[in-house]
Amino acid sequence: MKTIRIGAGAGFQGDRIEPAVDLARRGELDFLIFECLAERTIALAQQARRRDPASGFDPLLERRMRAVLPHCAANGTRIVTNMGAANPRAAAALVYRLAREMGLSTRVAAVTGDDVLDRIGCHLLEETDQPAAALGERLVSANAYIGCGSIVAALDAEADVVICGRASDPALFLAPLVHSFGWAMDDWTRLGRGTLVGHLLECAAQITGGYFADPGFKDVPDLARVGFPLAEVSADGNAIITKLPEAGGMVSRATCIEQLLYEIHDPARYFQPDVVADFSAVTLDEVGPDRVAVAGASGTPATRQLKVSVGYHDGWLGEGQISYAGANCVARGRLALDLVRARLVDCHEHVHEERGELIGLNSIAPDRMCRDSKPNEIRMRYAARCVDEATATRIGEEVESLYLCGPAGGGGATKSAREIIGIASALIPAEQVVTSYEIMEGQDAPA
Repeated sequence: MKTIRIGAGAGFQGDRIEPAVDLARRGELDFLIFECLAERTIALAQQARRRDPASGFDPLLERRMRAVLPHCAANGTRIVTNMGAANPRAAAALVYRLAREMGLSTRVAAVTGDDVLDRIGCHLLEETDQPAAALGERLVSANAYIGCGSIVAALDAEADVVICGRASDPALFLAPLVHSFGWAMDDWTRLGRGTLVGHLLECAAQITGGYFADPGFKDVPDLARVGFPLAEVSADGNAIITKLPEAGGMVSRATCIEQLLYEIHDPARYFQPDVVADFSAVTLDEVGPDRVAVAGASGTPATRQLKVSVGYHDGWLGEGQISYAGANCVARGRLALDLVRARLVDCHEHVHEERGELIGLNSIAPDRMCRDSKPNEIRMRYAARCVDEATATRIGEEVESLYLCGPAGGGGATKSAREIIGIASALIPAEQVVTSYEIMEGQDAPA
């Protein structure tokens, strides 16, 4: 039976590059998928594109492509990625030029159409039940989670690299399977199974032990050299999840179960643009070292409603941190917090909310803090969401001033002020989102 080998090249924007190079070099892959977008990532990318129309794509795009393109070209491995973020066409043009620079005849396609900022205004935000237009000038971006249709079309047009923006994460993996096996777009069972494969691979090392590891409870071998996963997928959509034999990490039934449950609300109804996947009858069986067979997924017709990630300006974050160590460090840290709050009292009308904490004592679970705890060191952090940049800047300045105007022994102060991008969700009818692809060629790939 024909099988497709499909690998995960990244699970988020800042993921390691070396495991992807390893897969590209010796993984004998048909496809290598880079999933690099989160909700806030694309809103920030839209901001960057507003400042510079030639930007707005993944900042690691060039490094990743320089590292893997020669291996992929030599081995016949094709690439699908959402590293186009807010500007897939500019990203594709860059990869086209890189390929030519390296002497490769790589065929590069851009998939566009997920940007729906011009038609989101009348649609309600789930968080507020108000139309997106109510955000006014605070509205920054609106990107629909598109399905695999135009990615498949680009692959059918013999693209070696397909770059899109806000596609659904599993759709990046589903598209090569639809293309390779010729699945019908109403074959709900196979679409559901392909979505399962995509969901298991989309977070890369999360399924090979990276996010799984917990020393003494869930030990993972050679985690420093953790490899990224790959799937051997058969024409019926069932698959074996594995990794390269010499790569670090592990693939087990337990690692696969944790990833299967990741971000799943109702396992019988996992809403995707192409299908509503049903994972409720999925089976996972260890069939060899680092080899887990997954089967039993199915699906039903998609809802024809697409999720939209809406980004909006939500003020400014001002933050400062300073460390205290040795005897009585907790009391000195608390005094430092009291001093900062007292000195910022005149800023209250410019502050939406504030938070002060002692990292190492109460920053993660403040309601469960051990009152008798006497750590050897703590780090005071004070942060506030502010109306304007000036107030946010002052937050950090007041913390930094504790060097000489606060408790004894403070050190290692840091400060920052940055714009906050909030994220909201909406639904948009699928017929309002029209995607397409274009192949970068000659004048279509400007410098």
